[in-house]
Amino acid sequence: MAQDSRTRPRKKPSQRRSRITVEAVLEAAARVFEEQGYAGGTTNRIAERAGVSVGSLYEYFPNKDAIVVALAERQLEEQRRSLGALLEGAEPGSDLLELLRRFVEAVIDFHTRRPSLHRILHEEAAHPPEAHACVLRYEEDLAHALEAVLRHHALAVDDPDTAAHLVVQTAESLAHRFVIRDIHDLPRKRFAAELTLLLARYLGVDPDA
Repeated sequence: MAQDSRTRPRKKPSQRRSRITVEAVLEAAARVFEEQGYAGGTTNRIAERAGVSVGSLYEYFPNKDAIVVALAERQLEEQRRSLGALLEGAEPGSDLLELLRRFVEAVIDFHTRRPSLHRILHEEAAHPPEAHACVLRYEEDLAHALEAVLRHHALAVDDPDTAAHLVVQTAESLAHRFVIRDIHDLPRKRFAAELTLLLARYLGVDPDA
């Protein structure tokens, strides 16, 4: 999918100094959004916090939404690497219940790391197609990694690919609602245990074995 020019970075940083500038802008944007909210996170405030001119900011990002997309990409890539390493490091035939427990805990950790920023990026900010595409790529990569694990286990489901996608999407969706929207009146430890049990039952893993 071609990225909309309104949210596409104007140029990619190729030199070390440019990369440092872009990283400074992104971290400044994250902090400004956390303090001021999406509406208050103007490019002027972001540039001031980053210690660069607005003109320098616009060299890389045409507007605030382009910064939001870049922040979402950075956040999701960090989590993809972490969860991907967890799944890809699983030995064939290893304890699937324990792997699910660790996966659920890692997903919850991701949502609780910077909850205000997470809420702004995924709830308050505009959602251009590029931001949605970032989430889909993230879920697809994790689902493929999980599918490779599930194929080494006897499951109660017939299609490991579909099961992997549903496990990833369910864990992400419920963890988001638990952390960001605060709709489950459960302590975190209990929520993690219940979500792990839900996924284990779906896959046919005996939690008492």
